[in-house]
Amino acid sequence: MCGGAGTRLDRGEKPLVSVGDEPMLARVLGALEASRTEAVVAATSPRTPETTRWLEDRDGVAVIETAGEGYVADLTSALEHVGRPVLTVAADLPLLDRGIVDRTIEAYGSGALTVCVPAALKRQLGVSVDSTRRHGGRELAATGLNVVGADEAETVRVSYDARLAVNVNRPHDAVVAGALAGAAGTEVNANADGS
Repeated sequence: MCGGAGTRLDRGEKPLVSVGDEPMLARVLGALEASRTEAVVAATSPRTPETTRWLEDRDGVAVIETAGEGYVADLTSALEHVGRPVLTVAADLPLLDRGIVDRTIEAYGSGALTVCVPAALKRQLGVSVDSTRRHGGRELAATGLNVVGADEAETVRVSYDARLAVNVNRPHDAVVAGALAGAAGTEVNANADGS
């Protein structure tokens, strides 16, 4: 999913904002291409014309354009073009790697799989927490990594991996992501699963 306006970040098209000298979208695509995923489809919008052009030069990535009416509406539109189940990833997860993707695929059973992190982890890292939900007595934040299945039944997988806690939505989030991208040992209990 790479069609959002990125107005909170205010640095141009969000998918092309660099973290560690590489556009976030390139980092996400690298993780997906190295993983067990079978195909990669990028959903852009009229809000991200530079991103669409950048993707057109990339082999192995199909591009579909959504209306740019918001994440949920654009995801619904994108789902009309791909089969289910489908792994969905937000382009603002620059610390994603193939291990995280493969573990998510392995954890998927049926229905929907929503990967969350404790909101406290995001606060500890100093990154923005835009929305939370209560699950199992914990305050959680969605990561932007999910599996959408054929039915609505949801499984929530809780990860304590710091790399999943960093969605770049604001300028300070990009600073934290850049620091973690260059640091060793950013993985925190990556296999912890509170499903």
